[in-house]
Amino acid sequence: MVETRLIDGKAFAETMRARLKDEVAAFVAATGVTPGLAVVLVGEDPASAVYVRNKGKQTAEAGMTSIEHKLPADTAQDDVLALVRALNADPAVHGILVQLPLPAHIDAQAVLATIDPAKDVDGFHVVNAGRLAVGLDALAPCTPLGCVMLLKDTLGSLAGLEAVVVGRSNIVGKPLAQLLLREDCTVTIAHSRTRDLPGVCRRADILIGAVGRPEMIRGDWIKPGATVIDVGINRVAGADGKNRLVGDVAFNEAQGIAGAITPVPGGVGPMTIACLLANTLTAARRQVG
Repeated sequence: MVETRLIDGKAFAETMRARLKDEVAAFVAATGVTPGLAVVLVGEDPASAVYVRNKGKQTAEAGMTSIEHKLPADTAQDDVLALVRALNADPAVHGILVQLPLPAHIDAQAVLATIDPAKDVDGFHVVNAGRLAVGLDALAPCTPLGCVMLLKDTLGSLAGLEAVVVGRSNIVGKPLAQLLLREDCTVTIAHSRTRDLPGVCRRADILIGAVGRPEMIRGDWIKPGATVIDVGINRVAGADGKNRLVGDVAFNEAQGIAGAITPVPGGVGPMTIACLLANTLTAARRQVG
């Protein structure tokens, strides 16, 4: 049995936001410019609405301007694209975030491709994805960025460690693999078609669950002493009939095997908004020059 350390993403994010608040104040004092983050929400998805509300609150607390555009679910795609182009042209807006998922009649890729890459604080634009892939400075997606920060805080240098990322999405899996390569890890991207997925996971010094399937990664898939980052946030019905949040890793099984693990909630989640604020300040600095 290993004593498993909990990686407190909530505490790390609070410290990071306090530091960002000071950096924003210094930036405003030096330039007279207040970084502005515009968030576009289409429709009434309850989880998205809560997330956008939290983003707005934390943006304001950091000393930045929060600009929210809430559009009805039946808004035409052309109208969403027109709004994004207007935000691209607005000098008071330094970061643009279009909340996903979008209603089914709107092509999310077309919307993301319309965002000015310099204002793409979610890091989803193909230009930023390409820059990340070839090792150039890029606005990196917030969740992968937060994962790497937590890993470095826990382990120090990641050089030479074997990392397995379970999940190949453009939002988490692929960019996280690029960021880990940048830290000199040996990286495997695994997925539902991987042969002997448990065996691949057992090789990992760093194991990351990012598939969106509740408790798919079992305790006996984890190498003793490995560091586990659980990106999944899944709602499942508890014994009492109430929904509870679980990750992609069977947390109770991982206890006593993993050297360190992020809980769900309170692990990776809080880092996402903190990294979004950091990206907004970075974008403002670059735009002001």
